[in-house]
Amino acid sequence: MKLGVVGLPNVGKSTLFNAITHAGAEAANYPFCTIEPNVGIVAVPDERLDKLAALYQSKKITPAVVEFVDIAGLVKGASRGEGLGNKFLSHIREVDAIVHVVRCFEDENITHVENTVDPVRDITTIELELILADIEAVEKRRDRIRNAARGGSDKSAAAEFAFLDKLSKHLEEERPASSLPVTEEEKELLDNLFLLSAKPVIYCANISEADMGAASDANPHVKAVKEYAKAHHAETIVICAKTEEELSQLSEEDRAVFLEDFGLEESGLDQLVRASYSLLGLISYLTAGEKETRAWTIVKGTKAPQAAGKIHSDFEKGFIRAEVVDYQTLLDCGGLNGAREKGKVRSEGKDYVMKDGDVVLFRFNV
Repeated sequence: MKLGVVGLPNVGKSTLFNAITHAGAEAANYPFCTIEPNVGIVAVPDERLDKLAALYQSKKITPAVVEFVDIAGLVKGASRGEGLGNKFLSHIREVDAIVHVVRCFEDENITHVENTVDPVRDITTIELELILADIEAVEKRRDRIRNAARGGSDKSAAAEFAFLDKLSKHLEEERPASSLPVTEEEKELLDNLFLLSAKPVIYCANISEADMGAASDANPHVKAVKEYAKAHHAETIVICAKTEEELSQLSEEDRAVFLEDFGLEESGLDQLVRASYSLLGLISYLTAGEKETRAWTIVKGTKAPQAAGKIHSDFEKGFIRAEVVDYQTLLDCGGLNGAREKGKVRSEGKDYVMKDGDVVLFRFNV
């Protein structure tokens, strides 16, 4: 899973990225300090892995991961080439979802490209640029298939052209592609366009340290972002990027004390990773043994053979069955042998739909 961290210049994108990945992307008080996208990999928090690894005395733990891409700050006119323009937009096309960082703090020492803090204005600035870029992409596709669709003999081209016409009108009303009602056939056409405004979004409200914890509820900028997100069927995560960067440098024990002082159960970064993982409808199944305990990422609804194929294509080709036990049941039984003795291990076939937390042993033959 690849997520693009985006936002206007000086909203805290690179600071947040540093905290997520410890990659040290330069964070400076001027636009376009991040020119090439920085890429970092971060583990999906999953305490189940540690407990399974302890049970099996595993030599290695491999968590599921999220890839974050820190993309250069956007300005008005990016769709027409302003700032980093199309270079920025091309980087967004490559991600699965967008983490949109929005400034929700006042600081006279950090400039804002619009001179004032107004998160909803900032959100709409970026979203309009994405929509304008999508209008251009849709028009190019229409021109490409116009001749094939014109006579009506090519029914698939004619159907696509009609859909593109509907989509174009929707975008020209400054509405994102994600809000267009589509049929199953149209959804496939929409997905194949890889439109920027069709990507799922998490709004990340970046606050000051003074507003951390319960105080964030009183921040009017945070309230505005949450209301906007709710109206657009999106999620909001509230985070202090500067503090999260400092937290990322602490030991696990010191981090726990820090969070407790603010009355928080987990860091903003853990919330963000979990929300991002959930945003795309992903779950993890688990494998465990002496060599390795590992989480494998799959889409909700994936059946057992395709899940096995995540480990190796031969597992899917030669799939026989999956021996499955729920994670908590496995722990309660003290391991796989104990679960078998109590009849808790299920033998599932090709139609079994995997569940989050399934601990699996695949049987296959090639």
